[in-house]
Amino acid sequence: MKFTVRGDHLEITAALREYVEKKLSRLEKYFEAPLNSEGYVTLSVVKNIHTVEVTIPLQGVLLRAENKDQDMYAAIDLVVDKLERQIRKHKTKMNRKIRLEGNKRELSKLESPVLTMDEEEEDYELVRTKRFTLKPMDIDEAILQMNMVGHDFFVFSNMDTEQVNVVYKRDDGRYGLIEPAI
Repeated sequence: MKFTVRGDHLEITAALREYVEKKLSRLEKYFEAPLNSEGYVTLSVVKNIHTVEVTIPLQGVLLRAENKDQDMYAAIDLVVDKLERQIRKHKTKMNRKIRLEGNKRELSKLESPVLTMDEEEEDYELVRTKRFTLKPMDIDEAILQMNMVGHDFFVFSNMDTEQVNVVYKRDDGRYGLIEPAI
């Protein structure tokens, strides 16, 4: 797998690029077939906080992880650990799907790149379900409502598009909007 390593407010040295590629090459052992996709790595430094963002698009799944640390090399190590956990969870999900469908074919015959790891990840436990009526509102009102209830996100019916949207508070203090693709 190839990786594009980009620096944001940071010059990428040969040693740093080699370290990133070496650590991310560990992920290839989880796949039976060589990966033909290209991964993207962004390294940045803001106020002595080192941030590593990795995105790996695969067929049927998008692996993405981000980590911040005082040390760039520690942040790289931690982001690779996050990606490994995501891969294990994806494998567990695929194994469960195959078992539930009663399908006897091996994982290596699936269309998407599949993992060769035998570890099982524990299930998530759903502890609460909420249902509520979505009031049509504009984005500014949704942000105001989100801040009033003290949450990091708010689901609402966008009065302009008449679709369900989500506003959320970003780590940098600004806001984001999630809209369904049409």
